[in-house]
Amino acid sequence: MQRVKTIKDPIAEFMQEHEDAVKHLHTLSDATKSLALNGFSKDAFKKVIAGLSYMKREVGDHNKKEENALFPILERYVEGPTKIMRDEHKILYKQFVKFEEAVGTVKKNPNEDKSLQRLVSLSRSIVKIFVNHIHKENYILFPLVQKFLTKEELREVAKKMH
Repeated sequence: MQRVKTIKDPIAEFMQEHEDAVKHLHTLSDATKSLALNGFSKDAFKKVIAGLSYMKREVGDHNKKEENALFPILERYVEGPTKIMRDEHKILYKQFVKFEEAVGTVKKNPNEDKSLQRLVSLSRSIVKIFVNHIHKENYILFPLVQKFLTKEELREVAKKMH
């Protein structure tokens, strides 16, 4: 007998991923505050690296699932919100690249104040943009999805996600 995989609610899955991201962003924000107030510390920098690692590993996959599975189906009904989300994904990606470069620079020379200030600035920017982005998706985009998409369309999203 073949086992059929139960398909989860894709919106609930996206929201769980957002919740996980917010936890990592909170940790990144705390580490950034420490670097800004106290200067370089191995502990705070380790948390920044962990935040960057999480973003590289999880955020790109999450955004691809939204763009490839969810947005095309929602765009059958409305395009404006998905265009804004796609644009923000691009902005976040560019910020991540700059952030990764800044982390590399600080890693090479942790006592250079200008590099540390750039890292702090980029980290704060990413946290702000990303938290606002998650808020828009949770409270504007996902309610639209739940209003317009049928159960069959949500199953289609779930299949495309996995």
